[in-house]
Amino acid sequence: MTGKVILVGAGPGGRDLLTLRGAEVLQSAEAVVYDRLVSPDILELIPQTAERVNVGKENNHHPVPQDQINEILVRLAQEGKQTVRLKGGDCYLFGRGGEECEYLLEHGISFEVVPGVTSALAVPAYAGIPVTHRDYCSSVHIVTAHARAGKPLDIHFDALVQTGGTLVFLMGLSALSEVMQGLLSAGMSPDMPAAVISNGARGNQRKVVATISTLYDAVRAAGLKSPALIVVGRVCELHSALDWFTPLPLHGKTIAVTRPKERIGTLSTKLRALGANVIECPCIETQEIEDTALLKYELTDRWDWVVLTSPAGVSAMVHALQRAGYDLRALYGMQFAVIGPGTAQALAAYGIEADLMPDVYDGAHLGQALVDALDPKERVLILRSAQGGSELTAKLREAEITFADVATYETVYRTDQGDLLRTELANGTLDVVTFTSASTVRGFVEAVGDLDFQAFTALCIGQQTAAQAQSYGMQVKIAKTATIDSMIACLLEE
Repeated sequence: MTGKVILVGAGPGGRDLLTLRGAEVLQSAEAVVYDRLVSPDILELIPQTAERVNVGKENNHHPVPQDQINEILVRLAQEGKQTVRLKGGDCYLFGRGGEECEYLLEHGISFEVVPGVTSALAVPAYAGIPVTHRDYCSSVHIVTAHARAGKPLDIHFDALVQTGGTLVFLMGLSALSEVMQGLLSAGMSPDMPAAVISNGARGNQRKVVATISTLYDAVRAAGLKSPALIVVGRVCELHSALDWFTPLPLHGKTIAVTRPKERIGTLSTKLRALGANVIECPCIETQEIEDTALLKYELTDRWDWVVLTSPAGVSAMVHALQRAGYDLRALYGMQFAVIGPGTAQALAAYGIEADLMPDVYDGAHLGQALVDALDPKERVLILRSAQGGSELTAKLREAEITFADVATYETVYRTDQGDLLRTELANGTLDVVTFTSASTVRGFVEAVGDLDFQAFTALCIGQQTAAQAQSYGMQVKIAKTATIDSMIACLLEE
């Protein structure tokens, strides 16, 4: 059976500007053909089992020619795969989406188009520039300033100037001088406000606002780079008064988040809401240990306490019970101790409230809290990572408390963003790396290799994580309590 091709506009920036429908079809895709400017955090939505094809188009350099992209789409559909063609911005606005749909139609391939948020509207909004305003103008005109190689710009400047509306030029940074000169030659006032916005709608967004006679020199002096767009019109006068994005407290900060993929969203979302440019780079993943005779025995033996040290441990416990043919009723009568609020929340999702949680969220303090709370005859079952530290068990051993330390999952060091991290480090553009466990530190180091670890701040969730970061020579900041909110508060104190 022939598959279907769905063209999806990925929007101008990160996942927060991807449409709900776009995210839905991306998460069920069997193959994804994507462009260079699609944000890495959107690519994280692609299923692990899906085939990925990077066609990486950029200005004047097309690694995969358009006719070959068309053929790839047809081939994948003919293989019976539901294929997503993921394009930056909107599919039908200078994205050659119409050409691709025509080609699919000619070859009998069914298709769907999911519109995206276009940078022509979103980026000016993030820069404090409304493209229309009843006191300034009543029209907006979107123009491509990208010419075919060796060809002049095909722009009717006289007509554009006559409209009196806002002009938005996409893909125009390399032709900025030519565009400004074209407007001046067509009679536009040299004092007309104009702006260039680079990396729009992202935490590392930059803008330069001048006039059409001075903009080129101002942009060169500021060193703005692609991707960028040009806005021309009196509405640019509002850029300061209506700028809501730049004043955000973490704007301009590039922050890497290293949590496991299934846990990364909460921290990333909160950082983006504060204006940060977030790089999602899960440096560890958890792999549950399949049932063994020992594990089945331990889970169904009668214990007084079950100790869980991470949300992954909660999931692994439930799944291990299910694989063994049991459910949570097998744990009836047992009490539960957790290392911190995140683990308590994960446990509560299954209808179980934690009985014990230390004031300081680490293994040593959890161990001491257990020693203080337990009757010496009570027995403890610890369910955690195979790479768990010794601080917890050392406290129980010193108090001569009977316990079993059972590994229900393993922590594997792995990331798909190693190249991106190394580039950011080499360029000196990485400001902060967040670490929520010692294993995320080790995973990060394994991903990037032997680089300068003093070029950024290591924001650590607790003392044990900080100690691991310091062992690699990192400069650390430590959250006052081992929570995501406390880590963010630590950043905001700067």
